Amino acid sequence: MVNLDHLRPEARVVAMLPCEQRLAHLNLERWIGYTRAHQALTQLETLFIEEPGKIRPQNLLIIGASNNGKTMIAEKFKRMHGQQVSDDGEHEIIPVVMMQMPAEATPTRFYNALLSALGTPIGCYGRYNSREGMVLQLMRTIGVRMLIIDELHNLLGATARRQRELLNLLRFLGNELRIPLVCLGIRDAYLAIRSDDQLENRFHPFLLPLWESGEDYARLLASFETILPLREPSYLLKPPLYDFVLRDSEGTIGEMATLLTRATATALLQGSECITPSIIERTNYHSPSIRRRMIERELR
Repeated sequence: MVNLDHLRPEARVVAMLPCEQRLAHLNLERWIGYTRAHQALTQLETLFIEEPGKIRPQNLLIIGASNNGKTMIAEKFKRMHGQQVSDDGEHEIIPVVMMQMPAEATPTRFYNALLSALGTPIGCYGRYNSREGMVLQLMRTIGVRMLIIDELHNLLGATARRQRELLNLLRFLGNELRIPLVCLGIRDAYLAIRSDDQLENRFHPFLLPLWESGEDYARLLASFETILPLREPSYLLKPPLYDFVLRDSEGTIGEMATLLTRATATALLQGSECITPSIIERTNYHSPSIRRRMIERELR
């Protein structure tokens, strides 16, 4: 009898499936909880409960390197507060709306992206003034309590005048709707917020640092091992795998997930039920730095 004590109950079911089905399961997104992520969710929940309705609601700015879990946390929170039907049954209630700051952002493109996130047909957008009014009316009608804006640093690609317009727009939405704003971005996102004194005072930064060797990283690896549908333990917490994963991922959780998912697929395709150093070496994965160097060589 196969001992699957190293896996979570739901992963044990998957681990007993045929190889093809396990490979398909690897493509599904999975939530990996860890200390900093739970702290972020707690702060989001506090904002969600306490800030709506206040004249000057407080906001949150989640800052971290690319592919280090910002969007995953926001998506998790959004799922925790999913859509409902209004008491009168006439419309949906969407307490958390999530959008992305457009590339080459302008106020018009921002409102277009927000209307799209609200599910409004493109043909209904109309002129800028009507877009603004439509956004305010819709968000009040569907009971939005929090607006999450991903890739905030995109606004830095706009001209200085456009940047001021967009920052003013964010302040206006928060004040007019009396809801908290949550922005996600890399370090440059903080530089954007810092350029507006009023916004800076209302946006509290929350950092997602790169992962380093230590207890938190060990717990994260242990969590990963419990969800990978392999019938034997891989002992990720022991050298050399402990160091391989941290080095090759360059400290971001997204790269760790990609590396371990591909290594699991490699193991399954080669008839192995655990990840080993040789499996890692045969896995089609390159660290971000190596990928950049490969592209630079091709472009010469």
